Amino acid sequence: MRILLSNDDGYLAPGLKALADGVAGLADITVVAPDRDRSGASNSLTLENPLRVRLMDNGFYKVNGTPTDCVHVAITGLLDREPDMVISGINLGANLGDDVLYSGTVAAATEGRFLGYPAIAISIDSFTPSHLQTAARVAADLLAQVQQRPLDRQTILNVNVPDIPWEALRGFRSTRLGHRHKAEPAVRSTDPRGETLYWVGPPGPEQDAGEGTDFHALRNHCVSVTPLRADLTHAAALPSLQSWLEAWA
Repeated sequence: MRILLSNDDGYLAPGLKALADGVAGLADITVVAPDRDRSGASNSLTLENPLRVRLMDNGFYKVNGTPTDCVHVAITGLLDREPDMVISGINLGANLGDDVLYSGTVAAATEGRFLGYPAIAISIDSFTPSHLQTAARVAADLLAQVQQRPLDRQTILNVNVPDIPWEALRGFRSTRLGHRHKAEPAVRSTDPRGETLYWVGPPGPEQDAGEGTDFHALRNHCVSVTPLRADLTHAAALPSLQSWLEAWA
């Protein structure tokens, strides 16, 4: 099995190395990741500037672009043989609920899905984790399961792992995305020349975070596994929308 690994924290991120070490014994891996931290890049593509790909001393390729650029260029231009799936991570910090719309980690997996491959995005619930090996083992176990029972090619798995020892995990949970309250206000400041600038505020606190959500699973020391799909159509709203359009026309 051939696996393409990427992330949004950059090619030197400790989570990416832990992921590569964790799955290297199960598949042939190629790592193509941004040259720097591109957290929050979402599904953006670089369209007006060329992308440069460099093979680094650690064996990883770095790209001067977004996570989506990395996966797109790897599959459509760099690799001699296309991968069987894409795994993105291990992200430092969880990607829960509404976070997935902004996450470069999830975006790298989504691009793999757009190009026709099953994909997994994996994150750990800490920006300074003490137990990256737990998340790496989760990734390896999920990959072993995929090898036995392949994922539907329409499916993206968004996986969040508590930052605790493996022995302290209380299992794996199939979850849905929760929701947050709206984001905190932007922080207004000034630079040394007196010009106004703004820092994007932190994400809002949990709102819909009860049993069955990714928030709830993680809070209860379980690995949260949420199936995502790229089709954003609100199918249940189509009939009422059609009636609304007909009445207006």
